[in-house]
Amino acid sequence: MIERIPFGRTGHASSRAIFGAAALGSMKPDRAEGVLALLLEYGVNHIDTAAAYGDSELRVAPWLREHPGAFFLATKTGERTRAGAREGLERSLERLGVDRVDLLQLHNLVDPEEWEIALGPGGALEAAVAAREEGLVRFIGVTGHGTRAAEMHLRSLERYAFDSVLLPCNFAMLQSPEYRADFEALVERCRQRGVAVQTIKSVARRRWVGDAGPRFSWYEPLRDPDAIRRAVHYVLRTPDVFLDTSSDATILREILEAASGFEVAPSDAVMRRDASRHGIEPLFVRGVSDAI
Repeated sequence: MIERIPFGRTGHASSRAIFGAAALGSMKPDRAEGVLALLLEYGVNHIDTAAAYGDSELRVAPWLREHPGAFFLATKTGERTRAGAREGLERSLERLGVDRVDLLQLHNLVDPEEWEIALGPGGALEAAVAAREEGLVRFIGVTGHGTRAAEMHLRSLERYAFDSVLLPCNFAMLQSPEYRADFEALVERCRQRGVAVQTIKSVARRRWVGDAGPRFSWYEPLRDPDAIRRAVHYVLRTPDVFLDTSSDATILREILEAASGFEVAPSDAVMRRDASRHGIEPLFVRGVSDAI
């Protein structure tokens, strides 16, 4: 079973591996049921979905009916205005078949202009706060992709007391001194304030190159089980961070198995050998490839 630790100051003990429900976006209902069985097998009790993840919210809805109270439920809005975010939240609640979500996250908030809109007057944050006051949302978070995510999350925490952040973390990303410094500063700030830190892209290999067969995520993930295990353990070495599973459900068991058996993190030397052997590259490079 996967370890559970406090999800920031929310009062919920979440499994350190959080199910990234983007994996359900185009999945048939019968296959989705098999994914649920896997989550229950490993004790995953936290689901992270989003309005933009295709049919994900619709696939999660039956699980919530069948297992009431079993999952901490998070969704996201990519809208930047109050009206758009409110409309999107109401649609998500309908699709999920629930009266409220545990966590509503402002999705991929890293562009400075979008950041000003979302956190300014008439922005999405106002919609989230109003929804919390109405009991439609319990907690509010912010997510981000790219090399500016940690830096922008630090700014966001100065503007508002978010309950959680989400951003990329893997060995390749942390080889950038700028990103590593921002990431470590963010983790420390979150520790001080009781903010949950969620990480994504732990098992990313690189961006797709040529025709590499079926694609179940926008990036190419690792396939070798031992490399996956080491990549997962490398992220979980930071004791109070969470790891969101990949949008490629074909490697879900390997990720959950690795998370359930975490003991000692691999050294940087071991990770460098994996990077060389498996052709691991950073998904995001500042000034080159910061977008999804």
